[in-house]
Amino acid sequence: MRTIAVAVLVLVAPCALAIDAGRAFDDPELQSRYEEIISEVRCLQCQNESLKDSNAFLATDLRREIRRLLGEGKSNAEIYDFLVQRYGEFALYRPRLSGKTLLLWFAPLLLLGAGAVVAVRVVRGRMAMPLDADAEDETDDDGRQVQVTDRP
Repeated sequence: MRTIAVAVLVLVAPCALAIDAGRAFDDPELQSRYEEIISEVRCLQCQNESLKDSNAFLATDLRREIRRLLGEGKSNAEIYDFLVQRYGEFALYRPRLSGKTLLLWFAPLLLLGAGAVVAVRVVRGRMAMPLDADAEDETDDDGRQVQVTDRP
């Protein structure tokens, strides 16, 4: 039992120490800006984690670079511009609205609209179908469809 506990601690400890969870700035305003930026920038190596959650070496370097830029007095917009210029729009979780990303921003609305049109057409088509309460579909002994309209 003790061996299992030690093995779990050995496996879990590096994960807990991998991400630099310490405070980057003594100033609460700079610290909150830093937290906001690293939460909204994608880890370029992991691709589905923010810089805040990633323990990749590239994420550590980017966090260090963002700390440096904040320390130099850069605004959030200037830092985002720097990251986009160096790594492209992919680095941001919420890409800017531009000609390149127009489809990305409006595709969900277009797909919802198309789905609504299809749903309305299907419902209207079903409503236009005649209801024949007397007619039932049955199969004969050979498995062929036979329509029966008169029942004894």
